[in-house]
Amino acid sequence: CESMVLKYLKVRGLAWGREVSHQLKISYKIMAEILKQMKEDNLVGYKSSSGLHDYQFQLTNTGNERALQEYQMCTYYGAVPVSFSQYVRSVKAQSLDHLVPTSESLASALSDLNLNEKTFSQIGQSIFSSKALFLYGFPGNGKTSVSQRLCKAFGESIWIPRSILIHDQIVRLFDPSIHEEISSSGQRELDERWVKIKRPTVIAGGELTMQDLEMNLIPGTGIVEAPMQLKSNCGVLLIDDFGRQRMSTSELLNRWIMPMETRNDYLSMPNGNRICVPFDQMLVFSTNLKPEALVDEAFLRRIPYKIHIPDPTPQQFYDVFRKVASQLGIASTKEDVEYLFTKHYLPKKRPIRFCQPRDLLSQLRNYCLFHGLPLVVTKEAIDMVIENYFVEGV
Repeated sequence: CESMVLKYLKVRGLAWGREVSHQLKISYKIMAEILKQMKEDNLVGYKSSSGLHDYQFQLTNTGNERALQEYQMCTYYGAVPVSFSQYVRSVKAQSLDHLVPTSESLASALSDLNLNEKTFSQIGQSIFSSKALFLYGFPGNGKTSVSQRLCKAFGESIWIPRSILIHDQIVRLFDPSIHEEISSSGQRELDERWVKIKRPTVIAGGELTMQDLEMNLIPGTGIVEAPMQLKSNCGVLLIDDFGRQRMSTSELLNRWIMPMETRNDYLSMPNGNRICVPFDQMLVFSTNLKPEALVDEAFLRRIPYKIHIPDPTPQQFYDVFRKVASQLGIASTKEDVEYLFTKHYLPKKRPIRFCQPRDLLSQLRNYCLFHGLPLVVTKEAIDMVIENYFVEGV
């Protein structure tokens, strides 16, 4: 904590005690004692005082030298890190294993998707176990959409630390690009080193490499970035478009065989220390390819649920078409969908996908708006968007 006070004052020049407290997310009562001791140690001095029992601080020559040394080792001066043992306890307390999602909570989470009863039941069984899940099927049928909504069935929020201290190294866990912070202003006496977030869904696509699964030192900072599996703890980790990663499927699967069984992962810190961390999330593999073509039987056995996401039935296609049309403010009838099928699908034996109503209607809306036409499905408009959407001859 003293190190971060020094670095913060080095950057700021002058700061009130309450500003230091806010920056480091430490209560002012505790921070005042730390600053008092630092003044006695000739690291900081008073510049001025306020009527609120606060002082404006600046570094002394000794403090400035110390601050420079600390900054060269690590540039971090944000929220004081939480101890690793505290983090482990928090993961255990918020683990998916403690939760029993109901059919009602899953139905609410997937309410905007059109799933048949069989698929809904299979997904429900898988999240009830919170074990690994394999979703497969043709592109455009909602595998990613299903995965992104699973967290909602487990509850809305969890608490995570902004950063963790592991073997004297600061590990940044809270990632605004992944974690969505929820306001906790109504709750009193909070430890602000912790952040309330929506239960996370972390998505890794074709860009995934082995390095993304390790602790990585951010160049020139001395700060360690937590890997994606740590950021997804108590949530969902989706390996999307599985089989098209920059690493081979065997590399990825071999890396996670033991963590999937033991719920623990072993990571190497940049300083050489090796540490056991929680591997506590629902791991979802989503692919357009056949599972047996990607992995061997031994690994498939470790994924209890292999669920096929099928193409929609004509009735499901119509239901989605009608729903999306309503959302976009487009007038349509059942006859419009019948024309779409008889003119553009059946003759060419085109497969239907869940994404197509949304895609086609979005283009139809653009067509109408560009030409100043009413937002109404017409045969002419359907013919135009089909020509735009499908590759000729397909």
